[in-house]
Amino acid sequence: MTQPPSAPPGSALPASVTVLVVDDSKLARAVAVRLLRQLRPDWAVREAANADEALGAMAGQPVDVALLDFNMPGKDGLALAAELRAARPGMPIAVVSANIQDEVIARARSVEAAFLPKPLTGEALAGFLSGAALRLRRGVP
Repeated sequence: MTQPPSAPPGSALPASVTVLVVDDSKLARAVAVRLLRQLRPDWAVREAANADEALGAMAGQPVDVALLDFNMPGKDGLALAAELRAARPGMPIAVVSANIQDEVIARARSVEAAFLPKPLTGEALAGFLSGAALRLRRGVP
């Protein structure tokens, strides 16, 4: 029995990429999911309405990329981003918010998360996803 040829280390995306979209707004999640499916139809998408749901979803199955709303009840997106970063240092994370104050953007960067303004556009999301795909291909820890 022969093994299928494998790509050289660091040159291919994982067999299945899963994106977790976390937003307390059902409409905002729907927009993000629709854009994700248009831009990366081969990637799996999972949803959560808050940080606790997100952590529970991640405990059950691995997640490769996270899109997090900033302003949510309970733990906000930046606190969740910091927790995810501690657990998964190489995970591509974006914080999405209509609050485009310098302080929010700086806090997102402090946990090595991208910042995407709301309303989320295909162009902004495409840029983040391209960077995420590159990071996943390289296997950045």
